[in-house]
Amino acid sequence: MKSTMIKIGNFFFRFRNQVFPLLIVALFLLATPPLQLMGSAATERAKDHLALLVIVSGLALRATVIGFAYIQRGGLNKRVYAKDLVTEGMFGVCRNPLYVGNMLVYIGIFLLHGDPLVAVSGIALFAFIYQCIVYAEETFLEAKFGDAYKAYCRDVPRWGLRLSRFAESTQGMTFNVRRVIAKDYSTVASTCIAVLATEIYRFAPMAEQVEYVRYLVVLGLLMACVGIATAAVSHLKKRGAFREPKALY
Repeated sequence: MKSTMIKIGNFFFRFRNQVFPLLIVALFLLATPPLQLMGSAATERAKDHLALLVIVSGLALRATVIGFAYIQRGGLNKRVYAKDLVTEGMFGVCRNPLYVGNMLVYIGIFLLHGDPLVAVSGIALFAFIYQCIVYAEETFLEAKFGDAYKAYCRDVPRWGLRLSRFAESTQGMTFNVRRVIAKDYSTVASTCIAVLATEIYRFAPMAEQVEYVRYLVVLGLLMACVGIATAAVSHLKKRGAFREPKALY
């Protein structure tokens, strides 16, 4: 079973940027987002607030990870790879803090959709995929770093956040805001677009009502603003505005 999961993990590690959006779209097409959860507008608003809080928490965790110690997320030639065993920063708190952040974002997006089938199926599927990716990475890291990696695994949890170690793990390190912007602006942008697209998907059937038309126009304008901001950051990055020290591998 684990060997099969490792193969699955290697596949998704290589093609996640292409496959993940398709999976989300396919899951969202299973059902239209409900306008009210359990027939209650108040419950729906509470659910939406919770979903947004989870999404922001995931993005904040990713920013913390990247700001203190960055590892190359794409591996080498889209395959699992590491030159050094990175254990400082948030990697001293959790072995996979970026993936924890990603899962929080996905959980929030599926909660925002709101349909129970879509939410449960989506969260379960992405949790399984990330576990497969982690198994693939662990196999590579154990083969390359041996006893040092085994000791790291004994000391640091795979998924949990041992926040009591945060001060020790980041001691002497400086939070790099420029690196966060340069490395994670595309993730923030795609998350914002996913949130806005979910809202458009939810309220598009109500477009014949004036108040919903106005809301949909606002959502469209916000999506355009996200696109413009993303293009601006990308342009600044190409011009060297976010020049940074060499990444850890």
